[in-house]
Amino acid sequence: MSKRLALILADHHQVVRDSIANLLEAQPDMQVVAVAGAGSQVPELVERHRPDVLVLELDLPELTGLEVLRTLGHAGLSLPTLILTASDNEVDYVQAVRLGASGLVLKRDSPDKLFQAIRNVAAGQLAFSNEIAQQVVSWMAGERMRAPVRGLQRLSQRERAVAVLVARGLRNREIAVQLNISENTVKRHLQSIFSKTGAHDRVELAAMTVEQPAEAA
Repeated sequence: MSKRLALILADHHQVVRDSIANLLEAQPDMQVVAVAGAGSQVPELVERHRPDVLVLELDLPELTGLEVLRTLGHAGLSLPTLILTASDNEVDYVQAVRLGASGLVLKRDSPDKLFQAIRNVAAGQLAFSNEIAQQVVSWMAGERMRAPVRGLQRLSQRERAVAVLVARGLRNREIAVQLNISENTVKRHLQSIFSKTGAHDRVELAAMTVEQPAEAA
């Protein structure tokens, strides 16, 4: 049997926290190694257990989820983090992405969606629903319109095609199938794209692509 994913779960409602922990423990590939009811507990738990994924609520006492992400980043403890929230505030979503969150699941979503999102972020992928991804991208694109942007005009035709598919939320494997190229070739294109555009990650690249659709077509 393959190694189970080690998870830390942070949620300030004990009933909710215990219920989610039980759901996660019932998955054959997941193990909850620690739980936290306050944000201040999370950095020490992360340092002690070095989990594969942190499942983090935004509305935590003492340190909010966003403050936890910032603290982990400053301490060199960044790790794949999935936000689990009841918030409908797209500003929260954008800030979570900027601080390094790899995905976001709403508390009203199904358990299966939570399980798959955890697996995705553990594998180094993003885990945002199409609706949330579009909210984040649209918000960031609006912000970037007020600042100079290194455009997509420097990209080759194939690189522009990759950028467009990234903006649509496709993973590297899906992009490879769509363009009939290898996954390694997709990765090389992305390295070149990030270098040429100055984008730091897929979300920022997607925002650029939305902002400059004519150039990315």
